[in-house]
This record gives sequence, structure tokens and C-alpha cells, in this order.
Amino acid sequence: MAAGETPIGRWKAPNRGAGESRTVLEPAIAARLRRDPAGLVPAIVQEHGTGTVLMLAWMDDEALHRTLTTGRATYWSRSREEYWVKGETSGHHQYVRSVALDCDGDALLLTVEQVGPACHTGAHSCFHDTLQETKP
Repeated sequence: MAAGETPIGRWKAPNRGAGESRTVLEPAIAARLRRDPAGLVPAIVQEHGTGTVLMLAWMDDEALHRTLTTGRATYWSRSREEYWVKGETSGHHQYVRSVALDCDGDALLLTVEQVGPACHTGAHSCFHDTLQETKP
């Protein structure tokens, strides 16, 4: 297979730092993903046990491969343009319990054991700013 090619065709990988190599996501999984034009899929992160939605992040094939093979949540940072393992610098780790693909193949759901807050603001969940509540 030529550089920049996956089992499902041409794919432009995000910029990687020096020394970062590209691994190949299992072809059966890669074929099911529907990526945005940047090659990314949104990953909804939910806390195991409580069901609390913790955050939304982005994954490409490499980030998903790393997550599936290490059990540590790994994402593509659009702002920093690099891969990051949740908790690598903060100590607020996410240990992956399960990864599911939605019926359309365009979103992932990670269920994780969260250590410390998930949000960079220090909140347990990134979804702590309620805009509106409905009353029964």
C-alpha cells in the first residue's frame, strides 16, 4: 500500500510531529467510519457507571487505533494539531471500557473510567453550562 493510502482509499493524515509513525486501523473498522473532510470523527465520551456525558473530542484513524490498542483515550487536537492521550499532562486519565460506532458510522461513543475532571476548566464534565431547562 502506498504512503497516505488506507484500505478504503486515499486519506490525508493530520500533520504529525517528527518521529510519529502512522499505524493502520483494522480495515473492517476503517471501512465503517464516515469521516469529515479533515478525516475526523466526533467522539462522545461518557462516564462508565453514571452515564454522564463528559466531553466531545475528535478522532482520526490513528487516534482510534491507539485508543483500541492501548485502552487509553487518545484524540486528535484540532487546536494543537497533535495527538493527545487524555491525562498525559493533567493526570486526569480516561481508561476506556468500551467503544461503539453509531448506526451511520459518523460518531463514536467511548465509555470510560474517568480519573479527575474531564474538562480543561476543572469541571467534571464539559457540559456544565446549561442554556435551558424544560420543566415537566
